[in-house]
Amino acid sequence: MSKKQIDTNTKVSAQPRFHQRANEIQAYGTVNHALPLDLEEPVRLEMTEQLNQMLADTMTLRDLYKKSHWQVAGPTFYQLHLLYDKHYDEQSELVDSIAERIQLLGGVSLAMAADVAETTQIERPPRGREEIPVQLSRLIEAHHIIISHARTLGRRASELGDDGTNDLVVSDVLRTNELQVWFLSEHLVDVPLVEAREKSATAGAK
Repeated sequence: MSKKQIDTNTKVSAQPRFHQRANEIQAYGTVNHALPLDLEEPVRLEMTEQLNQMLADTMTLRDLYKKSHWQVAGPTFYQLHLLYDKHYDEQSELVDSIAERIQLLGGVSLAMAADVAETTQIERPPRGREEIPVQLSRLIEAHHIIISHARTLGRRASELGDDGTNDLVVSDVLRTNELQVWFLSEHLVDVPLVEAREKSATAGAK
């Protein structure tokens, strides 16, 4: 068919075509073969499955930071309000990096909140406002889940020769989460704010 025939037979309209639906172009839990990555299909299937678990947990942690940012209250409001938002931004960057790695491996990344809620291992918090120590504890526990998974997945990716996933998980996910846990944990140290505790009798006798 010539270009002239195509132009003649195709009706052109400025009207947008709404309410379109069609079959999925790729099913969740599969990988395509578009890129020559030198990684066998079973490796890419395993890595995309594990990365989707990490993605679901990271998206949940990201949103837990935003909830804490909005609802924090107390004497350290200003410091934590800023810290929570900084950590939220850093987790958002990880979300993009993990999702892009899944797509690069030929998989399909989780995206919608309902799917994330069904997949995440992180405990769901109540809708209402909680005290700061509870907020911090929830965040640290969520970090622990991701850190534990990152260590396991990093080693597994290395065993399978998936250096790209290993680098992402260790250099970005693991190190970011470790650093954030440190910053949060220091807020749970029980020290006086304006007056130092007196030395004990034993310490003074030395």
